[in-house]
Amino acid sequence: MIELYCDGPFRFLPSNADYEDLRETFIANCILNGFLTCTAIMLNIVTICAIRKTLTLPKTLKTLLTSLAISDLSIGLLGHPTYISFLGSWFERSDPSCNAYRWLSMSGYLFSLASFLGVLAVSLDRFLALHLHLRYQELVTHKRVVTVVILIWVLSAFVSLMILWASLNTISLIILVTGICGFIATIVVYIRIYLIVRRHKNQIQSLQGFEISQSFERTKFTCVLKSTVGVFYVYLVFLASYLPYTVCLILMGINGSNIALKKAALFSMTLIFLNSSLNPVIYCWKMRHIRHAIVDMLRNMSWARIRASH
Repeated sequence: MIELYCDGPFRFLPSNADYEDLRETFIANCILNGFLTCTAIMLNIVTICAIRKTLTLPKTLKTLLTSLAISDLSIGLLGHPTYISFLGSWFERSDPSCNAYRWLSMSGYLFSLASFLGVLAVSLDRFLALHLHLRYQELVTHKRVVTVVILIWVLSAFVSLMILWASLNTISLIILVTGICGFIATIVVYIRIYLIVRRHKNQIQSLQGFEISQSFERTKFTCVLKSTVGVFYVYLVFLASYLPYTVCLILMGINGSNIALKKAALFSMTLIFLNSSLNPVIYCWKMRHIRHAIVDMLRNMSWARIRASH
């Protein structure tokens, strides 16, 4: 995420000379991230508990969604406070240490890559659920999904730790190749999903006279499709959250940094962190079973408080 030059300043991060121009930007981002820290932690804890309590979701999907929620929770616990500490240092006109820049970069790589690969894995899982149909449970087992999740976190940790020994160009190349391949793969997956949905609707319509079979097929397909749509929204929000920061880096690489781009970069980093608070909202909005589990949890908490007060 961040170019790491321990022997010199970051060309797109603030310096003492920028203090007067960026003072209000520091304050605004500090307030926003303070609020988002609370929402990211609370919403993702509730989401993780709700996913565990949702018995109707496939175990494989629950594992993948839990991994995603853990990466979002980790950003709330580590990412937000680290960024707030940087904003505080810049506001006090003190330059963070080289180790602090390393930590910010390592945590950024770790959780961003884990989230990206997690979204890709969930998208692929939903495609297989639609494509394999009856063979899905046979081929996509819980053990295999757990192995995929472990590989995602190991790969993300390895790339983030490369900061300690690899050059910036090597890390950037790995991130670029991973991002491009993942983006292309996800586009292909959702195009295939669209074609499957269209074909399946035509097949259901042709089952005239077999209302029981037709009703069963429609109900099962609709359940899988709704979870697929929810994952698609998570993917779109992920892209929307990371795109502004990527554009800022590209513009700075081409034209060099200026105050306007530095302001945009600071706010775009906050937008990246906002993604961790938006994902639980999407789960609740687009995945009915998770929404019901969250509502039940909140209702039980309310009843418990009422009984305790009496």
